[in-house]
Amino acid sequence: EAWDARLNAVVLPNLERARERAAALAPGSGPFAGVPFLMKDLGGEEAGQPHHMGSVALRDLGWTEPRESYFAQRAQAGGLISLGRTNTPELGLAPTTEPVAYGASHNPWNLDHSPGGSSGGSAAAVAAGVVPAAHASDGGGSIRLPASMCGLVGLKPTRGRVSFGPGLGERWSGCSIQFCVTRSVRDSAGLLDVFAGREPGDPYAAPPPATPYADAFRADPGKLRVGVLSSAPRNVETHPECSAAAQAAARLLESLGHHVEEAHPEALDDSEHAIGYVKVVAAAVARAMAVWEERLGRPAKEGELEPLTLALAETGRSLTAMDHLATLEMIHGFGRRMAAWWEGGFDLLVTPCHAQPPPRLGWVTSTPDEPMRAFLRAAPYGVFTLPYNLSGQPAISLPLHVTAGAEPGLPVGSQLVAAAGREDLLLQVAAQIEAEVPFSENRAPGTD
Repeated sequence: EAWDARLNAVVLPNLERARERAAALAPGSGPFAGVPFLMKDLGGEEAGQPHHMGSVALRDLGWTEPRESYFAQRAQAGGLISLGRTNTPELGLAPTTEPVAYGASHNPWNLDHSPGGSSGGSAAAVAAGVVPAAHASDGGGSIRLPASMCGLVGLKPTRGRVSFGPGLGERWSGCSIQFCVTRSVRDSAGLLDVFAGREPGDPYAAPPPATPYADAFRADPGKLRVGVLSSAPRNVETHPECSAAAQAAARLLESLGHHVEEAHPEALDDSEHAIGYVKVVAAAVARAMAVWEERLGRPAKEGELEPLTLALAETGRSLTAMDHLATLEMIHGFGRRMAAWWEGGFDLLVTPCHAQPPPRLGWVTSTPDEPMRAFLRAAPYGVFTLPYNLSGQPAISLPLHVTAGAEPGLPVGSQLVAAAGREDLLLQVAAQIEAEVPFSENRAPGTD
């Protein structure tokens, strides 16, 4: 409560329920028995609890979920105690967390800056030490970006690794995945064992690991071939501080005995995949609006939806079924082209997590006169992350750099990307790096 007066990270606290659940825990109630946790208010549905997704309309309706998500069930089975739900932009559409419904969340490293999005409330709370880990989801970078901007570990798992059931089979046509933000590689590995796995009726699932991640992350990955991309493709300007994050990771990997070279998949240089991504998101937003209006029992009123949401929904409604199928075919082709680079002999790709440092609050926003402004200003914050939502590959952000210069002291993450299904490899290499640079001990100023 003391921290949230500054951060505005936890918008729907439920501390009495948390105390009751903690008191009712039996000995041995899961590997994380009694560990405080937070749920992002986008997905992770909890029966009888609010679920507003950053929306004024659902907030004012007082919407509560009628059923429990598999994610929430697994959290409870693992012993985690949710303290409430965290702030998120409306429908998770921005790389910042500034919804009209609940106001802006603040980065504990610098309160004038964004903690990222769309899992910004979760990341801010973990970075401030409110909880050691929190639920997050990632449709274009929304686990990795807040982790990067708040100095945390942010693992985006392989497509299908974590279920969206029973409410959904997939989200954003397979581009979205949910998991957590944490302080340490160990915690990400252990939590992945809790949340990973096929559930009844899932349309697809990632192949199960050979050994539990809590064991696998301790293994030696061997000598790897690593490509490095330190400047954004498609002529997106990359800030030197962001390039420095990728270069720091490359130097560390080379010092650990891995073969490191400047190389990346050629598919990243094409703009078609970014255009396809916008179409997928627009179609998903249009469908979400239809679901919301079913819940409201009427069309949404003026002022109940933000300008960006309305603009994307209008675009989505203009797309035909054939348009959408053609977009999915393009995305699947892009994924195969990406996979070919890893099949061709590379084990990892290293990049910055984003092309510009954490933005000041108010920058990545829209207005009624410029409804798409936030999406356009978001380009530097998705250029390095969204390709792997399209390809379904796992990627992780590690806190290896802090800015200097005019805006000093802001974390900027280094991203590592592996082939589909190889979270084990990402965790092993991340553990190697953490042993050299003990970033889990880092704290935002004033949070010790």
